[in-house]
Amino acid sequence: MPRFLHYSDIENVYDDPERAGRLAGTITELDGDDALVVGTGDNTSPGVVAMVAKGHQALDFFRAVDADLATFGNHDFDYGPDETRTLLADAPQTWVSANVFDEDGEPFGAAEGVVPWTVEQVDGARVGFFGVTDPATDSLNPSAAELTLSDPYEAAESAVADLRAEGVDYVVALSHLGGGDDELAERVDVDVILGGHVHSERAEYVNDTLLTRPGVNGEVVLEVTLDADGARVERHDATQGPETPELADALRARVAAAGLDEVVATVDEPIPRDADVVHGGECRVGNFVADAYRWAADSDVALQNSGGLRAGPPLAGDVTIADLVSVVPFEEPVAVAEVTGAELLDAFRQMSSAVVDFGEDGWWHGHVSGARIVWDDDAAELLEATVGGEPVDPERLYTVAMAEYLLHSDHEFPAIEERHRAGEFGIQHDVLADYAREFGIDSAVEGRIERRSSAAGSATTATSASQTE
Repeated sequence: MPRFLHYSDIENVYDDPERAGRLAGTITELDGDDALVVGTGDNTSPGVVAMVAKGHQALDFFRAVDADLATFGNHDFDYGPDETRTLLADAPQTWVSANVFDEDGEPFGAAEGVVPWTVEQVDGARVGFFGVTDPATDSLNPSAAELTLSDPYEAAESAVADLRAEGVDYVVALSHLGGGDDELAERVDVDVILGGHVHSERAEYVNDTLLTRPGVNGEVVLEVTLDADGARVERHDATQGPETPELADALRARVAAAGLDEVVATVDEPIPRDADVVHGGECRVGNFVADAYRWAADSDVALQNSGGLRAGPPLAGDVTIADLVSVVPFEEPVAVAEVTGAELLDAFRQMSSAVVDFGEDGWWHGHVSGARIVWDDDAAELLEATVGGEPVDPERLYTVAMAEYLLHSDHEFPAIEERHRAGEFGIQHDVLADYAREFGIDSAVEGRIERRSSAAGSATTATSASQTE
């Protein structure tokens, strides 16, 4: 019975060497001759150590767990295609990618051993694997703009046809499509889709195909087993796994070498930044980041996308530059856009997952500074929006500070585009550090975002950060 030890989106786990060591220890303890260790994207970046090592710190982990197979996520290109190629050349696992093409239109990484599909002998069974990546990667990640991503479903259909022609016993998809895994299950005949991209756990069947996601930051490893009766999955809490001292020590050395240990502020009441908080509505960390951006740009409004706030331990006690990098670990500037009030209102509407089909149902995608909005979750309707205490004027021009990424992305705040760019300021985490030095970090939930439930009456708040925090 072949087994697959599935991890994905481990991202900034490297910034916590002990936790990274326990993730590796969990995988190593579960590994065996009947198992393959499989990653499904965003396992090299982002993070503090990733930024310093340009993703190469992942090699410490890959070697520690004796990784077997992997596919690409959008963040695996954070430092550009050439840097990814150098990492591939040293990585121990086989990389499979059926829909990522290089600057010349050739399969990406072919010279470094990347293949569209492969067949592995696992516990007496011939298992075929292929990989697909979100086709929006070139818009999600400006560093990947030179790449081309083809239709993942057509690429999958071709790969599955080839694998079936090889006479394999099972076919397994390594997917970084997120919500696209459902369509993948409907369109191709595969036994398992090992997924990633969306930062929530999943283990369910679609069209008789098992779909799995381990969540984010290496907290969970999923053990998937295939036999004549189908596929089954077992969840393992990696935070309680045995330590791997060699990996932890290697990562600690990288953290020390980063030189980001300057204390810039002290936080008395811990500020949480887990996924439930940042996607639940207004929250303290979202307010802090948005306030820093608006201050730096002297703009009317600031917007922070929830997905850009990386999950991790609360900001507490002495907060260092490294802590702030871990919140927004991207080497991108704060940009300023000039938009009409009508466009700003559209952007406010796009904070709701009911308006923008991205992530999980019920997620809240934005945080603000200088503005207040009231939203009806049931009706998916913007009830009220003010800037500086005044109703948004659809005809007026407003300046909006935000992460530069949002000018390129079609996923979050698509109402604001590159054509709206009006300037840029410092690198995001540097802006946070400057703001923290000047004002400290003492953000609170103030009623900037109110989510109501019309079904329960207009005065009822459906979800608030004070409840989720």
